[in-house]
Amino acid sequence: MKRQNDLLPARESEFVEFKTSFNDEVIVSLVAFANSKGGAVYVGVDNNSVVKGIILGDETIQQWLNEIKNKTQPGLIPETKVMSLEGRRIVSLSINEFPVKPIAFKGRYFRRIRNSNHLMTAIEIAGASMQSLQLSWDSYPANNKTINDLDPSKIEKFFEKVNEKGRFSLQASLAENLEKLKLINGSRITNAAWLLFAKETTGYNVHIGRFKTPSMIIDDKMLNGTLFEVVEDTMRYIIAQIKVAFEIKGMPTSRTEIFEYPVPALREMTLNSLIHRDYLSPVDVQIKIYDNRITFFNPGGLFGNLTVEDLKRDNYQAYARNKLLAEAFYLTGDIEKYGSGFIRIRKEIESYPTMRFDFNEIPNGFLVELNYKDQKISSERINERINERINERINERINALTKNERSILEAIEKNPRITQAQLAENLNLTEQYIRKLIKKLKNAALIQRIGSNKTGFWEITY
Repeated sequence: MKRQNDLLPARESEFVEFKTSFNDEVIVSLVAFANSKGGAVYVGVDNNSVVKGIILGDETIQQWLNEIKNKTQPGLIPETKVMSLEGRRIVSLSINEFPVKPIAFKGRYFRRIRNSNHLMTAIEIAGASMQSLQLSWDSYPANNKTINDLDPSKIEKFFEKVNEKGRFSLQASLAENLEKLKLINGSRITNAAWLLFAKETTGYNVHIGRFKTPSMIIDDKMLNGTLFEVVEDTMRYIIAQIKVAFEIKGMPTSRTEIFEYPVPALREMTLNSLIHRDYLSPVDVQIKIYDNRITFFNPGGLFGNLTVEDLKRDNYQAYARNKLLAEAFYLTGDIEKYGSGFIRIRKEIESYPTMRFDFNEIPNGFLVELNYKDQKISSERINERINERINERINERINALTKNERSILEAIEKNPRITQAQLAENLNLTEQYIRKLIKKLKNAALIQRIGSNKTGFWEITY
């Protein structure tokens, strides 16, 4: 018999639930797993991972499966496995993520968050349904809106940007171009078209402000308009509020502006907040500017199977909650390609030594933050500090060298093509000892070999 740890997970998690007996709570967990990323319920184990065991009759498993199927819509049929642990029997009921969501238990819908089941809201239910049908909210017809509710000048400006960028050609009439982009269907317009080109305010706000503390508001503003307009209005407000250092150098002198945060990163965060927000939620996008940090909150958690851990890597698979909006901003060149925003933010802050990029899912949405300890005030000073630290480390390694190791460095500096045999002869040491010292110098990153042993040469790397 296998050890318990070989068959039973150590604790409950996003994918694991323990139950001492079979009941409706088991079915709720299976529904939550099916509406999320899949998982397994272990029946006969308590919350502390202690095996209690369960009594099984000839028809017990089949009765459970019938009950699960009858109480779920669409009916779930989990995979079952009976196991023996510590002389007791337990049952594993596992289910994969269901392709058609959401699944209901007695008319109620659940999803798995960390190690517990949560009742889904109406907005979450609608979002899961559209996702499983590979539809997005922005592709649905805008309620009681027609093409006459759109501003032709805003549309023409959009066409000009698209043609200028060259990712798509829009040379037909206004209506034909919008049809081609699936932004309208006849006289009916999509939610995306309304958000991008409406004549009037859309009702979706960006609430932005300058804060001294979370409770002390210095200034705030409510921005509303079409998305292209709101992006620019948001950026103007942020740039007006953040600090700017001025670097004076050269002859004749020139002045360089060094913003408190890299402006391209702020633009990426603004675009992400507007393009990927959940427009079924009544909550506003919220941007808060503090003395040494700025936060962006957009309603709606991560979409699809994307996780916070995925976003920390540079090869994550992106999922677009609002496909038509993402396509529109891609065609204008405001976003480079789907799913690359966080990668570009990380690259932009590389030249800001103390800056951090933090993000996490929170109740009702997603929170992103840039913060720093020391404000960047001079590119030269930063490079000087970096070079000083590098030189300090090199000096420490050189000071730790023995007399023979120093002699090898001096000989290589005079003759980069000197051989180990020549070094041994010049320093009156054995070749075996020379090889040992050279290995130590290479490990300390003080020298490296360029080319082969016969035709190559030594290079000093400090």
